[in-house]
Amino acid sequence: MSVQEILKEAARTLRACSDSPRLDAEVLLAHVLGRSRAGLVSDGEEPVTPGASSAYADLLAARLAGAPVAYLTGVREFWSLPLSVNPAVLVPRPETETLVAAVLAAVPSDRDVAILDLGTGSGAIALALASERPRARVTGTDLSSAALGVAADNARRLGVPHIAWRLGAWFDAVPGERFDVIVSNPPYVAAGDAALLRLAAEPTLALTPGTTGLEAFAAIIARAAQHLQASGLLAFEHGAAQAADVAGLLASHGFTQIRLHEDQSGLPRVTLANVQSSP
Repeated sequence: MSVQEILKEAARTLRACSDSPRLDAEVLLAHVLGRSRAGLVSDGEEPVTPGASSAYADLLAARLAGAPVAYLTGVREFWSLPLSVNPAVLVPRPETETLVAAVLAAVPSDRDVAILDLGTGSGAIALALASERPRARVTGTDLSSAALGVAADNARRLGVPHIAWRLGAWFDAVPGERFDVIVSNPPYVAAGDAALLRLAAEPTLALTPGTTGLEAFAAIIARAAQHLQASGLLAFEHGAAQAADVAGLLASHGFTQIRLHEDQSGLPRVTLANVQSSP
């Protein structure tokens, strides 16, 4: 079969499991052939070798079984950074770039600031912020040692050395330390949400914190002031339906200047707030 023919058939097959079957088909075939997606278009009439076809069929079968494309290729681009990913970490989502953009807008490039990324996973947020703010002292934490290994490997490969990686649950990883900015994309899917079935290949620890989906926000907000400098910034990604609940938790713990940012789909996705004083 030609490149064009095998892509057409693969896209039809992947409709059963993907909202973007053609894109998935192209990314996986480009990975197998070692080409860019643009190269697939220019070489559309070229035949695909039996070996490549077999390898591609294996990837399609894994995708049909629920494996994310990023796990199958081992790479996911985030903030123009090619991040290595595997089943130990959540696949970085485009909406998380809204969180990065909001934090960058609030952090001047000409200041030495301390930034804490809670639940760093692949290191996507920490790496994006560190790459844009080279004067920042960035710390990334995670409860999973395997996830921290992925993050540290990404930092080494991308040449972003000024990040400290700490193992532990939320602020337990940074006892007694204070930061100018605390940022987090914590698990926020409620335990009974049907979405977890679609995300079954990704680590449950990074997806759901408990029954309501708000448990991680509550835990972080309750202790955040103790780890923020005066007027420090706390920034979250959250579910589109959780904005009011997150704002309520922030207000109840004395945070002010609570403001909401929408993602590229126009959904309320990111909330920022400031603490006025530190205990």
